[in-house]
Parts: sequence; structure tokens; C-alpha cells
Amino acid sequence: MSLFKARDWWSAALGEGEEFDQGCLCVGDVDNSGTGHDKVVVGSYMGMLRIFSPNVNKTSEGGPADALLLEVQLKNAIIQVEVGKFVSCSDLLHLAVLHPRKCSVYSVSGTAGNVEHGDQYQLKMVYEHNLKRTVCNMTYGSFGGVTGHHSLCIQSMDGMLMFVEQDSYTFGRFLPGFLLPGPLAYSRRTDSFLTVSAARQLESYKYETLAVAAEAESRQDADLPLKTGGKRLTPDWTFVLGEQALDLCVPSSSSSSSPSSIFVLGERNLYCLRDNGQIRFMKKLEFNPSCFLPYSSVTDGTTNLLLGNHTHMLQVYQDVTLKWAAQLSFVPVAIRVANFPELKGVVVSLSSDGHLLCSYMGTDPSFFSTPKVDAREADYEQVDAEMKKLQKFIREATRTQDILTKSDAEEDLIVTATVSSSMDSPSQALIQDMDDLPVPSVTVQVKVKARCVVQSPKLTVSLQPPLAVTQDQFVLEPMGVGKSTVVAFSAFLNGRYPAADLSGYVTVSYSSPTELNPKGVPRVLQSRFSLPLALVCVPTSPAKTTKFKITVDTNQPPVDLSVLFPEFSTKSEDKEGN
Repeated sequence: MSLFKARDWWSAALGEGEEFDQGCLCVGDVDNSGTGHDKVVVGSYMGMLRIFSPNVNKTSEGGPADALLLEVQLKNAIIQVEVGKFVSCSDLLHLAVLHPRKCSVYSVSGTAGNVEHGDQYQLKMVYEHNLKRTVCNMTYGSFGGVTGHHSLCIQSMDGMLMFVEQDSYTFGRFLPGFLLPGPLAYSRRTDSFLTVSAARQLESYKYETLAVAAEAESRQDADLPLKTGGKRLTPDWTFVLGEQALDLCVPSSSSSSSPSSIFVLGERNLYCLRDNGQIRFMKKLEFNPSCFLPYSSVTDGTTNLLLGNHTHMLQVYQDVTLKWAAQLSFVPVAIRVANFPELKGVVVSLSSDGHLLCSYMGTDPSFFSTPKVDAREADYEQVDAEMKKLQKFIREATRTQDILTKSDAEEDLIVTATVSSSMDSPSQALIQDMDDLPVPSVTVQVKVKARCVVQSPKLTVSLQPPLAVTQDQFVLEPMGVGKSTVVAFSAFLNGRYPAADLSGYVTVSYSSPTELNPKGVPRVLQSRFSLPLALVCVPTSPAKTTKFKITVDTNQPPVDLSVLFPEFSTKSEDKEGN
């Protein structure tokens, strides 16, 4: 057992068949216990909200169920959960839950229990906002330098930033040149919002710039002149990443000597930038990352970083230096650091299928010792009886091994399907005409040649409907070595809708006798053929007058259509053929 594993301190399996992502996990003293100890809040895409208080003493008796403070089934999927001061008239922490078309703020309170079942926790809604747009993610902070409470910024799927200040919706702004939503973060030091656009560049917008920009009541094109007052929204600075960002984080530095940094996790690189968009450092990753978490370092001037990847590893970096690596039992999609009563700095990780793990980095030795094997004399009669029993099994397996299909069945039989180059005259189709057009048919000839003795051969033809054949089953005569048989049938369109596939299959089942099995071992062989397009399509003259025309210039001559579709070459009225 490796020493370098994430030490399992507490774990839980959340729900069966539920899905989780990077916004579904947060930690904080959500019930305002006053002790400063964190609780773990997890929301799922199935709408299940759970709050845990992990305690290592509770795992011995009741397991994870004892640590579960609250479990509530909400009506909508939970995209993101955050803990902050979201109520204006209160300094207490509240829980913000983001749904696809709604943002709700709840208070979590606990009541001391009078019986052995323990405390009782309740979830009470303080306010909610019904949103007109489908949302992607959100961030929170003291926007505009306001102290004492937090506001929310929600990003929609069509590029609108919606600002919610407690129980009132303040304003919304559209991001310029938007195509797809990216990660969103708020920098308290510069009072600005950071996101990664579909152009694969990091963009920064000051809150003041967003507040005075043009009102976004409806989707506006950035190239069109503004119909209302306000300035055109432009980013304060941009930084080209050249790759899509998985996550974005602005850690709050505990010491004044620590540099202010913006961390961006790309698909292949890790970026660290200053507040003005200048790059501090970047590190090329040799694996596919899944999530990360920058946090304060004990060493001044540096930042520590937790990084999870798809090889089940959890790595600790100090700037660009790898300090520790631990093995996880799953791929984490979200990582947080929490303080619990028994242990500080616990790493809380969550997988996409609901594996919640509280672990710590360490090298606890394994005290497992191999038990001694009882030394006893061998019972030779018992060993001899077991040997005879095994030899009997081996003989039976040798006798019946020819029942299994050999991989070289192609050597026993050769099946060749040939499609005629011209249509049948007259047509063999069961439907003679369709929409006043004759229905053509084409002959397929199948040759079966035996290289060994073949008993009771049967031939079956299968086609995708509405294609049909005049005969789909043939019973062939037994064949000797070198003998061959030829069968023919016609294929045609037997319906008023196009066929999904023009391929057909000829399947031959037969028995091949062996020395141990003279009755014959059953075998199956299959051959594929393709029908011409003329069987289902009719050529038509090109339109001389069209409403729309597209001219394509190429540096290569166009391929002649008669080469691509030779079955139409005799009927085509287009002499140029292109």
C-alpha cells in the first residue's frame, strides 16, 4: 500500500444516479454556530441539497448518516451553492442556491433536541429571484466597495451578467462578443469581474464600468449603434490564453506581503496573473486537470495550490513547485479546504458521481501484518481425489472444445456477393410504380464455395427497410470440398420513405464435421454488399432559376458527378456533369 495516498478521515456516498460538478460544493459555518467550524454543503443536479458536519467520532456507530445535518429535495436542479452575507439587515451567513431559472437565499438554523436523536436543523427561504434567462454560474462579493454584506453576480447562458443586491435585482449587462459562457470570478482588490470568453482570452470588467454601461433589456448586437444612453461596454484589459479555461479563482491573501494574483486553470496550462493582466508565471501541465483551489501559503510571497487531475491524483504546488502528491480513489470535480473540530485544514473533495471525501495529506504507516499460516501435514488421499477430479474436468473440456466457433471459419467457406451494374429489365419489384414513377430493382448474385465438407447450409439476406428482396431465405444442398453454389435475388424499394442505409448482409449458417463431433460444429459466416443509389433516387434536371446562389472557388478542379455516381451517367441531362 502506498504511503502517498490521501488519508481518508471521513467519507460519504451521496445518492445513487445523481450528478455533481464544480459549483455543487462549498464549505462554511452556514448554521452560524459561532464556533468557526465549517459545514459541508453539497447540491446535486437532481435538486438534492445536503449539509454535513463531518466528525471522525461519528463514523464508528452511525457512519455518514450521523454527520448529515440536513437533506432537502428542491424542485429544480442545483447548479451552484455559496455561503455568504446575502441578507442586508443581518450579519449572519446565509446559503445562496442557484437553479437554472431561479436564485434562492436560505437561512439554516439548528434547534437543540430533547431526545437522543440530536439537534434538528431547518432550511428557511429568506428571498428568491425568478430569472428570465437560463443561467450558468455565479459569483459573490462586496461589489462597489460596500462593506458588511455580499451581492450576487449571475451569468446567463447567453452572456448577460445579472446583479442581485439582497432582495432586489439591480441591473443586467451583456458581455460584448459573447458566444459561450466561461468561468466567472470577482476580485475584491480591484472591484472587477473576471471571465474567460469563447475567444479563449481572459477579460476583466470593473464594477463601475458595468454600472455605467448601456442598459441590457434585450439582446443587442455589439456592432449596432446603441438605442439607449450609457457607454459601450469594453473590457478594462484582456489576456490571450489560447485554450479554454476550466476554472478561475482570485484567492484572498492573508498577508500584505503576498502578491495579488489571478489563477486560471486551462486544459493544458496553469496561469497566474497580476491584477493588471500581466503574467506572473505559467506552468505546462503533463496531465488533464479536473479542478483546482489556490489558498494562502505560510511562506510570504508565494501561493499554495491544490490541483486534481484525471489520473486520480491530488497535487500540492507552491507557485510552480510540486510539494506533495497524493492518490485519490476517484476523479475530483470540486476541492475545498475546511476546518473541523478535530482537524484543521481538511481537504474536502467531490466526484461527479457523488463520492464526498474529507482527507488529509500524510504518511500514516500501515500496521497490518500477515497472519501466520497453520503448518499442517498434507492429506495425500484428499490431494489424489482432487487431482482425479481436475483431470476429469480437463478431459471433458478437451472433448467439447470443437463446439466453440473457430476464428478461421472463413477458411472453410467463401461467400461472395456481387451486385449487378445495371438495373433489371423488366423490374422485379413488387410495387411497379410509385408517384407515377417506375420502381427499379437490381440483381444480387451470391456465390458460396466450400473448402471442406459443409452440412445443412442455409443462406439469409437482411436489408434496412424499406428496402426489400424477392427472396430472403435459401436452403442449400450439402457441399463437398471445392464445390460451389450460386443463388440470385433482386432488391428494390418497398416504401414511400428513403432508406437509412444501402448496405445489405448475406449470412450463411452451416455445420462443419470434425473427428470428435461427426454431426458437425455450427458455424456462421457473413458477407456485406452495397446497393446502388439509383435504386432509391431519381435524377432530375438542375434548376435554371434559383432564389439563392452560392459560388465556391477552389484551387482544384471539381470532381465529375458521373464519376461519383456512375449509375446516373446514362440518364443525366447535364452534359457538363458538374
